[in-house]
Amino acid sequence: MAWLSWARIWALTIKEFRVLLQDKRARFVVIGPPMIQLFVFGYAATFDLKQAPVAIFNQDQGIISQEIIGHLAGSDTFEIVAQLHHQREVAPLIDNREALIVLNFPSDFSSRLQETGTTQLQVIVDGRNSNTALLAQNDVMQVIKTFNEQWAQAHQLNQAPVSLVQRNWFNENLKSNWFFVPGIVALIVLVVSLLVTALSVAREREEGTFDQLLVTPAVPLEILIGKSLPGLMIGLLESNIIILIAVFWFGVPFRGEYFLLQFALIFFLLSAIGVGLMISALSTTQQQALLGAFMFMVPAVILSGFATPIDNMPDVIQWLTYVDPLRYFLVVVRGVFLQDLSLETLWPQIWPMMLIALFTLSSAAWLFRHRSA
Repeated sequence: MAWLSWARIWALTIKEFRVLLQDKRARFVVIGPPMIQLFVFGYAATFDLKQAPVAIFNQDQGIISQEIIGHLAGSDTFEIVAQLHHQREVAPLIDNREALIVLNFPSDFSSRLQETGTTQLQVIVDGRNSNTALLAQNDVMQVIKTFNEQWAQAHQLNQAPVSLVQRNWFNENLKSNWFFVPGIVALIVLVVSLLVTALSVAREREEGTFDQLLVTPAVPLEILIGKSLPGLMIGLLESNIIILIAVFWFGVPFRGEYFLLQFALIFFLLSAIGVGLMISALSTTQQQALLGAFMFMVPAVILSGFATPIDNMPDVIQWLTYVDPLRYFLVVVRGVFLQDLSLETLWPQIWPMMLIALFTLSSAAWLFRHRSA
């Protein structure tokens, strides 16, 4: 890399910033849509419950607990995905989103109900998606309400025999912003970095300065780096501003490591920048680049799990999500915000973004050399 001139790269970077700040349309792209999306999605976005995987931790094994489990299994709302045998099995299931709800039957559940007429059932809920958690809790309450009515009538009781003890993990008060706003961080960073880089080379071609750029001493790789750095810097800056707004305005807790999030963010940005440069290298006008960017963004958002749970998608569509960098970064940003996940836990989400960044940037470099030849 000794043959690269960092002075020329820096000069190109400064030029890109000047053009970006002088262009009204570019300034609006960088400032307007991100702020609008942040506040609109932060207040208005919502999800619907489509499926509720349930794990059963039955320490009782009595006939009454089995009857309640039978009610759950017969409901169309729930799917029993695991039978647990130890308390330590609960956390991994919820952490990995394999179960939305864990029902914990204490060892004296049936005997206590028969002796005293009342007993308690603990319901552990993944609170990261607050809307889904509330719907799931209500559905569990309906099942228990039906059982209570039948049991009270059969045993002539005037009180509810089974009471629920609810415990929400990661989002104790089930605030919807705690789930949506961290996801918006990823969404806005993708939009800004993709648009800034997608318009860069196309703008040069449209304004007729692309040929002038090619006859400068800068080699194609230097030009690509010079056009990538503004998108990377703007993405890092804007993401940190949005993180501050998420924490201090929306009150979303930030429980994880800040530098771990920044580490993952760099590779997510490089992935988006690579896609943007590929689009820009193939476009001859800014309009084409803009259309190309939106053609990528819409499927990327849909396939990421931001709007629709990936598990609910058809198998063929689920395979397509593996090439979407937003899919991985959503897990990272929500995991760092709400769960304090470690690098070891998040590494399976980070290394695919590295591979996507390597592929997209390499493809952009090849396309740039091919189109400039």
